[in-house]
Amino acid sequence: MNTYELIKKKRDGASLTTEEIGYLIEGFTHGRIPDYQMAAFLMSVYFKGMSARECRDLTMKMVLSGASVDLSAIQGFKVDKHSTGGVGDKTTLVLAPLVASCGGIVAKMSGRELGHTGGTVDKLESIPGMRTEFTKDQFIDITNRIHVSVIAQTETLAPADKRIYALRNVTATVDAIPLIASSIMSKKLAAGADGIVLDVKTGAGAFTPLYADAVKLAKTMVDIGESVGKKTTAFITGMAQPLGYAIGNALEIKESIDTLNGTGPADLTDLVLTLGSEMLLLSGLGRSPSEAKAMLRSHIANKKGTQKFKALIEAQGGDSGVVENTDLLPRSRTTIPLESKTSGFVQGIDALETGMAAKILGAGRQTKEDAIDLSIGIVLCKKVGDPVQKGDPLAILHSDGDTAKIEPAVKRLSGAYTIGPEAVSPPKLILARISGDGVEELNE
Repeated sequence: MNTYELIKKKRDGASLTTEEIGYLIEGFTHGRIPDYQMAAFLMSVYFKGMSARECRDLTMKMVLSGASVDLSAIQGFKVDKHSTGGVGDKTTLVLAPLVASCGGIVAKMSGRELGHTGGTVDKLESIPGMRTEFTKDQFIDITNRIHVSVIAQTETLAPADKRIYALRNVTATVDAIPLIASSIMSKKLAAGADGIVLDVKTGAGAFTPLYADAVKLAKTMVDIGESVGKKTTAFITGMAQPLGYAIGNALEIKESIDTLNGTGPADLTDLVLTLGSEMLLLSGLGRSPSEAKAMLRSHIANKKGTQKFKALIEAQGGDSGVVENTDLLPRSRTTIPLESKTSGFVQGIDALETGMAAKILGAGRQTKEDAIDLSIGIVLCKKVGDPVQKGDPLAILHSDGDTAKIEPAVKRLSGAYTIGPEAVSPPKLILARISGDGVEELNE
């Protein structure tokens, strides 16, 4: 085969065969195809797209580029959840132990993401002593014992995706739907789950701001999962404003504990119930969404979800005392209130700008090697639809005291809020459910 001819073929809008896609991925992974040719191929995909079969082939070739995780030693149906990311998205921290407390089996590998805050792994490491690096056998043992484990993703999982993503990040090809879908699904399939629930965000703070693009991405990923025999469902959920109130690693752990105890934000709780009920249904637990949601609600009320989170922390070496005493979590050196300059109603909060403010403070990282201050972040006091008086705190910034960070963060966060004289309704959170049967618009 000839790399030049394959680039030209895709540039001209033709479909590549399974063998041709394999040639490109294997050649690039092993250094036979240089960056500049792979960059040209990625740009051709950006403009010409890929068929469903090509997306599946690209995904599976990336899966086969590394070591897949064999979870057959874990007894029962393993269910995973993936979010395309958003500001304040700590859903996994609540969802994993709560679903496990209801009989689900959640064996999850998560990453240390770039962005506004750390990834799920960073957030968990806010808990004193909490470990997320384990061997496969240790991972399996923990999951068999308590039905849940959340560990750091291994470097051997879909290594072709890692190399391709690094190239996409510097060639303006990150937001190509076939490439996003294959990137996400290659890691999910390599991680060994039997069922996958996808949370695809849309809105200002999302990877896919436009609803139509979010639906297209979700359908592509569901099709990939179903085509290789994995039960796969997706939800389109809103990211017009941050999820919950807390943005930042330790702050999000605290809010997750509150949610497991039944005192968390309504939007986070609603999302957990929606995604969690789907995970239970895929696992064969519950006969309907309403029955599955009732099970989850009862395990919030009777604190079984909280107890499972404690068991998870203890199994992974952490101090489970944080569940009863969140003061044991890292605490920032100082807090700064952002006060409203006018009275009225919160009409909008730009989620992306809010996330960027948290990143400026030091809650996120610029490169994978950057250290994060796990105590830093933002806690919102007002959300869309809330009334506000002049001088009321809109948010509290948790800082290390560095004024060089505080001043630009305050300015960014202040610009994220829109205050007006008229009351508005909060933005819709759960927009659609997508399965192999198609798109179902939701009114939740």
